[in-house]
Amino acid sequence: MDYKGIVILGLGPANADNLTREAWNWLSRLDEIWVRTRYHPVLSELQENLLIHSFDSEDEYNSFDFGTEIAKKIISFAQEQGKITYAVPGSPFISEETVRLIMRGVAGSQIPVRVIDGMSFLEPVCSALGLDPHPKMVLTDSLYLASLEIPFFPASVPAIISNLKPGLEASDLKLTLMNNYPDEYPVKLIHNAGLADELVEEIPLYMLDQSLHTGLMSTLYLPARENGRGFEDFQQIIARLRAPDGCPWDREQTHLSLRPYLLQESYEVLEALDEENPDHLVEELGDLLLQIVLHAQIATEEGDFNMTDVLATVSEKIVRRHPHVFSEVEVESVDRVLHNWEQIKAEERKAKGEERKGMLDGIPIALPALTQADQIQQRAKRVGFDWKTIEPVIAKIHEELQELKEAETPERKQSEAGDVLFAVVNLLRWLDIDPEMALRETNARFRKRFGYIEEQAANQGKHVEDFSFEELDALWEEAKHQKS
Repeated sequence: MDYKGIVILGLGPANADNLTREAWNWLSRLDEIWVRTRYHPVLSELQENLLIHSFDSEDEYNSFDFGTEIAKKIISFAQEQGKITYAVPGSPFISEETVRLIMRGVAGSQIPVRVIDGMSFLEPVCSALGLDPHPKMVLTDSLYLASLEIPFFPASVPAIISNLKPGLEASDLKLTLMNNYPDEYPVKLIHNAGLADELVEEIPLYMLDQSLHTGLMSTLYLPARENGRGFEDFQQIIARLRAPDGCPWDREQTHLSLRPYLLQESYEVLEALDEENPDHLVEELGDLLLQIVLHAQIATEEGDFNMTDVLATVSEKIVRRHPHVFSEVEVESVDRVLHNWEQIKAEERKAKGEERKGMLDGIPIALPALTQADQIQQRAKRVGFDWKTIEPVIAKIHEELQELKEAETPERKQSEAGDVLFAVVNLLRWLDIDPEMALRETNARFRKRFGYIEEQAANQGKHVEDFSFEELDALWEEAKHQKS
């Protein structure tokens, strides 16, 4: 057959009945062909004298990058031999990474490319499921999805996951999906769609890697969870509240009017963390997220920025400041990570044309005083301004206490009291104790024990003030020994 360059041909999703006439005519005239996999039903129906070469070894044993090697070989064959026909399952343009890489590889070259399209695997899969993928459906590859920690699409959108393979890859895929879906979530496996032995298997997600039917022609269908499970769903809810016919209270809010709520919700998250109550934490994190999305929605309406800007900015910052995770930089300790962090931040400020700031300038003044003190000391440590052992840290507390005892004026007493607190915070830092959390826990214990004293007083028909200090102290000791 006289042709030049690369011919990319779609074999369709099943047997030869699904081939286009153009594809059949081309295949019947060939004497040699390269295929991504020889395990395709059409190939057994072609002429016996057709020489078939396959890339099954690359497909089965290498990582998601196997497509790059296949594309390089196809282009190389075309350059050396002048022509090559490369056939892929389904349609060349649907869920076929190798074709995308070939097209990108020949761009700008003198190698002509002809594409003979075919029916994709989507048609028989959707037919087997009895569903229409319109208006929303995610289409992705199992190997790509299994390489992630979290699915890249919202759980409220259905997904068709192609190229499912048994073994370790199916296990990795299952673990990724379980980060957004319950273990018992019902999913469907479609095997041999469009063939006589087509099978739709409904199983719980945790059994995804246990199916005995999974093979080359298996596809996973992941039904959508109810609305509200995706971040975009929540954005829509907030946008609806702010719409002209939305909630009057939400519509009149501004960045400034929401400030106290942001602070309040932050402290309520801390309270839920103190309680170590997962259900309460879920609720309070949601309330805090509400504040963030409200601010983003207001900014969107005012044309300042939108949520994608917020997400892009923080994502780029986190990747940039973690070169030891997202690039080739190696670090040997947490201290080195923090040192690199400060250097990167300085470079960012320089790139923005900002004046050099002191290391402590980035600590928010609005933070609680104990947290401020801890942050100040943490940053000073990063540049080596710290004692080498804990003994002088403890000695400093005694020194500051003595100076507080000797202070005579109210102003001097307040100054020395602050020094005592600062020195104590430094000791807690050395012991890896969060001072704010430690004091919050102590406050909570005091409230609980004092509540016990009030309860005992009420049981006797008295008020707390009716007791002497010695009597209250005895009740306090009782409270200390009460079980939580």
